[in-house]
Amino acid sequence: MAKLLIIDDERGIRNTLREILADEGHEVEIAENGKQGLEMAQQTAYDLIFSDIKMPEMDGMEVLKALKEPAEGKEMESAETPVVMITGHGDVETAVQALKTGAYDFLLKPLDLNRILITTRNALESKNLRQETKQLRKKVADKGPQMIGNSTAITHVREIINKVAPTEARVLITGQNGTGKEVVAHLIHQGSARAAAPMVEVNCAAIPSELIESELFGHMKGSFTGAVKDRAGKFEQADGGTLFLDEVGDMSLAAQTKVLRALQENEITRVGSDKTIKVNVRVLAATNKDLLKEIEKGTFREDLYHRLNVIPIHVPALNERLEDIPLLVDFFGTQICSEQGIAPKTFDASAIKALQARDWTGNIRQLRNVVERLIILAGATITASDVESYA
Repeated sequence: MAKLLIIDDERGIRNTLREILADEGHEVEIAENGKQGLEMAQQTAYDLIFSDIKMPEMDGMEVLKALKEPAEGKEMESAETPVVMITGHGDVETAVQALKTGAYDFLLKPLDLNRILITTRNALESKNLRQETKQLRKKVADKGPQMIGNSTAITHVREIINKVAPTEARVLITGQNGTGKEVVAHLIHQGSARAAAPMVEVNCAAIPSELIESELFGHMKGSFTGAVKDRAGKFEQADGGTLFLDEVGDMSLAAQTKVLRALQENEITRVGSDKTIKVNVRVLAATNKDLLKEIEKGTFREDLYHRLNVIPIHVPALNERLEDIPLLVDFFGTQICSEQGIAPKTFDASAIKALQARDWTGNIRQLRNVVERLIILAGATITASDVESYA
């Protein structure tokens, strides 16, 4: 059963709609004018609202705009509620304008029973689908990359992410392998206005130098051996979203030149083509190398470095944030037990102390592997002895 609101100044229309919808098992409330209806919608969560367009004092378009565009700083559930407008034949143009403003659909007078029932069913199904989608996205986000820890070092990183994510600034993320540079990139993307668009990742170290240009910019059929069809590159795939260049310090100088041009002019050219393609991409880059030393050696372009390094973020090594190990162990332990179908296990104080005493050259990645090994091989309570035996 859904909760519905009917806003109409004509008693006949109100009563007809109420009877039809109540017979379908819905809970129906009515308002005699736009002002009363808006107040009710602001105070009660409805699953569907019907509103006449032509009403004295406050017409249906004003009601619709107030429902769909709440005042700044004021959130309303009604913004997510489908609204069906009721109109006469002479006001179809206004009804179309209502659709552009956010109305779900409109009904023509005189009201048709089948049309009312179909529109109601479709509107309620649409609302349910949106709610399910929102819940699924939340679940995905909850399971997505997370930055665990309360140390001063990681708190500083988190603060920079929160400041830079909503902007369009390019970010250069540095740090040792396994520190979580990719997690930082994902958090920046998720916190940006581009979050709904794709985040495309390129591991520059994993792609042969002769193929990196094709991977980034795409190619045309026949442009080289194996190019059997036209192919869009990562820049085009990330259009409107974020491009993450991981291990950017391993990119060839030839590819660096083209990336620099793409950043300067917001356009790329596929391999084997002379046609330029406009792209709208935010670039995040990461490296475990000291790019200033690479510049001195002549293996990295200084102008590209300055293009990428608008906002630098250095991710600390695990050895620099040992106080975060208890939280990380708890997080990984819970995650791994769930994944492996193992009953929850406990790390006692001696085990945590032993883990904090180790040298973590592999950083967070190494710690997770050790926690997984301990959970699989040790008993219900993991001790320092277990750490010495299995870590």
